[in-house]
Amino acid sequence: MPKAYWIARVDVHNMDGYKQYVAENGPVFAQFGARFIVRGGQFEAKEGTSRSRNVVLEFKDYATALACYHSPEYQRLVEMRKPHGDSDLVIIEGYDGPQPS
Repeated sequence: MPKAYWIARVDVHNMDGYKQYVAENGPVFAQFGARFIVRGGQFEAKEGTSRSRNVVLEFKDYATALACYHSPEYQRLVEMRKPHGDSDLVIIEGYDGPQPS
């Protein structure tokens, strides 16, 4: 079964308010076995639009990634985060098939 990912792009408008979301999301992500692959960091947007912050979380499978997002614990964090920035979030199933040769 392929892994799944949250791919988030965020523009934070109020870092002080956003810090509370960051401080409280770890236990929720740990509950669902999530692992940060990307958490901010240096980047260059080569095509299309971008936001100032990028995050990629890895989950054991698609169902778990969806369950985390829909959980009451994470939905509380969504409401905490919303006033402090704008974000795009995609939850996507990974690819576990053959690679092109």
